Amino acid sequence: MKRLLLDTNVVLDFALKREPFYENAQDIFVGIADNKIHGFITASMATDIFYLLQRTNGKAFARDTFNDLLILIDILSVYGEDVYSALQLDWSDFEDALQVQVAMRNEIDTIITRNVKDFKKAKGVRILTPVEFLAEM
Repeated sequence: MKRLLLDTNVVLDFALKREPFYENAQDIFVGIADNKIHGFITASMATDIFYLLQRTNGKAFARDTFNDLLILIDILSVYGEDVYSALQLDWSDFEDALQVQVAMRNEIDTIITRNVKDFKKAKGVRILTPVEFLAEM
């Protein structure tokens, strides 16, 4: 089974039905629901996702939507060693560097994101857009 770390943008595309990205995100989540894919986010991403859901549609929506998401995806812990390792990478986007470190520690196959350019320095984990990933499936 493929083990994927889903970037915040992909989770929000699905949860908020953001066009034109919703269909691809939905296809990934269907794969997760069908147990063809094991989907993850990091604990640090959880706060960002909840905040953005709340900001767009209110606290009740955020709570209900996030609870629904957690039926499908699992949360990976972020350890101090991940933070230190991400800092050593000296990337322009610290959050992305941290995601790579957590993914590698947890033997995640691939990170799915619409912002592959932000991960151009990634080593040890594949970086694919939702479209690229779905084409491989």
